[in-house]
Amino acid sequence: MAMKDLKAVPEELTFTVSDPKGWELGFVRDVDSIDLDLGDTNDFELQIDASIWSPERYSWRNRIYIPGTEYGGLLEEQQTSTKDNRITWRGYTWRGLLSQKLIYPPEGQTHLTVSGDANTIIQDILGNRFGSLFCAETKESGIQIKNFQFDRYCSILSGLEKMLAAKNARLQIIYQQGNPGEYGGQVVVGAVPVTDWSEELECSQDGKMHFTTKDSRMGINHLVCAGEGEGIDRKILHLYVQKDGSIGQTQYYNGLDEREALYSYTSVEDDAKLLEEGTARLRELMNYKQMDATISDVDVEIGDIVGGRDRITGMSLQKPIVNKILRMNNGIPSVEYKLKGEE
Repeated sequence: MAMKDLKAVPEELTFTVSDPKGWELGFVRDVDSIDLDLGDTNDFELQIDASIWSPERYSWRNRIYIPGTEYGGLLEEQQTSTKDNRITWRGYTWRGLLSQKLIYPPEGQTHLTVSGDANTIIQDILGNRFGSLFCAETKESGIQIKNFQFDRYCSILSGLEKMLAAKNARLQIIYQQGNPGEYGGQVVVGAVPVTDWSEELECSQDGKMHFTTKDSRMGINHLVCAGEGEGIDRKILHLYVQKDGSIGQTQYYNGLDEREALYSYTSVEDDAKLLEEGTARLRELMNYKQMDATISDVDVEIGDIVGGRDRITGMSLQKPIVNKILRMNNGIPSVEYKLKGEE
């Protein structure tokens, strides 16, 4: 199998700051630290000494970003500490902003159903809801969607992620710089296939990957799914985790080992939908193995797959990245990753 080229984390990652319309104000070199989360809280925080703070550079709705990457967002919350002589700015990342808008069903319908190239669908979903800040990738993705039904009033982020996951694809979010000396700059959102880096990272490990592993066996293994209806007429479906981690309708765990929970989904329309949503919910609640990975000089994206082995416990995982945290202290970057999987 041909080896794919892993993208290295540059020794120096430099943020740029611009005003709300994209007019660039320079590099971000005067902050003490930046902490940016992708995939979990989808927000960021930067701290700066109040004595050198510039209200022109760091003000409401200004943008910070690393061009050509997903790292960036809007300054939307300010906190000042006179004791520490420090100003803290917080805001949502681009991914976080996608979680702040909902997908609505067409008038007279219960759900939005879409078909076509994924990038065309993304363009239709985004529309002008973010003004000129967000746009969809104009090239076709080659990822064809057929009759995908969004959950009612889901966020744009969760809806698109779920749609693409069904096609082994992921969101690609990149801040594209405008022309020098002009207003502009846009967040470009597109769909790309998931990349499996597990072989490359295993082959090139050599101390680059450090893990913290967690094997949780405190999860739910029997989920009672309650659908529409009242009293004895209410739809009830029992789902059980099997020995191999799959989910079925035959009970495996009994006695002390059985852990039960109720999932109430009163808006379900049919048995198939209750089964689908109940299965997804049980996967969130069941036993799982988790691996937090710190990778010193490799940059991979949310949704891509990496693998690792803990030689102390013998635990190994090959799972998608669900959380990515960039920390910069005094200009020195580090990237931390989190993987989560079921037992």
